[in-house]
Amino acid sequence: MDLADEELSLPKATITKLVNEMMPDDITCPKETRDLLSECCVEFIHLIASEANEICEKDTKKTIAGEHVVSALQSLGFEDYVSEIKEVLNEYQKQQKDREKRSSRLEHSALSQEELLQYQEELFRNSRMRMAQGAEEAALAAAQSQNPVDMNNNINNDINNGIQQPQQPSSSAMETETTVMAEGNAGHI
Repeated sequence: MDLADEELSLPKATITKLVNEMMPDDITCPKETRDLLSECCVEFIHLIASEANEICEKDTKKTIAGEHVVSALQSLGFEDYVSEIKEVLNEYQKQQKDREKRSSRLEHSALSQEELLQYQEELFRNSRMRMAQGAEEAALAAAQSQNPVDMNNNINNDINNGIQQPQQPSSSAMETETTVMAEGNAGHI
């Protein structure tokens, strides 16, 4: 193998995940075995890609298509994989068509680029308003759900942090004020 081939490998986390999914719980797979599996997978991919490339060149094409990979599997004797590969290929092609439909929907709309940008800004603005409104509602709900003990704790915390709360008059101060008012009004009755 040359230097470029040595650098090719599959993600170790992916290999570990696949091995763990396939192996029974009572069997472990050491790192060396996972590394060997990774090398085998890379070699298998090289084999299929080389064969698909040859088939592609015979068809005078410049890009390897899914059909070339299917033909490569068949010519190398991996017919057992062909039906599953075709299912995956069909699903992929269907997803690509759906993606193209979505992108062409914008391209074929009657709106100009400027109108599309204005519409996008309107959507963003509406989204920000809904988000702000949701935050206000959440704060209001949180304030309403606090019980009096929590509110007293919050007031005590505010006082301890230097935030002045309005003073409630004490009962003796209220009595003194009432007495003074009563004495002042006694002469007017």
